Amino acid sequence: MAKLLIVDDESDIREFARNFFKKRKIEVTVASGGRQALDLIAKETPGLVLLDVKMEEMTGIEVLRELRKTNPAVKVIMVSAVEDEEVVKEANALGVIGYIHKPFILEELEKIVLAQLNDS
Repeated sequence: MAKLLIVDDESDIREFARNFFKKRKIEVTVASGGRQALDLIAKETPGLVLLDVKMEEMTGIEVLRELRKTNPAVKVIMVSAVEDEEVVKEANALGVIGYIHKPFILEELEKIVLAQLNDS
């Protein structure tokens, strides 16, 4: 079964996305912050990570930098409510495969995530 990790400090977004993908037979794990996400990635090696850009504990970019040191191959899609060109540039340099903007358009989210997980 495909594994998806959702990293967001907003519990309603985590739970909404978890339920949405569980209904589609995807194994979903959630993390509320960067440290928890890095621990889960090390243990579970998800096929795809949806990583929020703005979080309190660590930013998505900080998480991505750490992740690339230990697991450069894991697929990451950044999630953000605002587009910041500097963040986009750095994330691209760190090898993200895409961006999804909040609020989610469910059909778009589903299409992108399923395509990436099926490609794993």
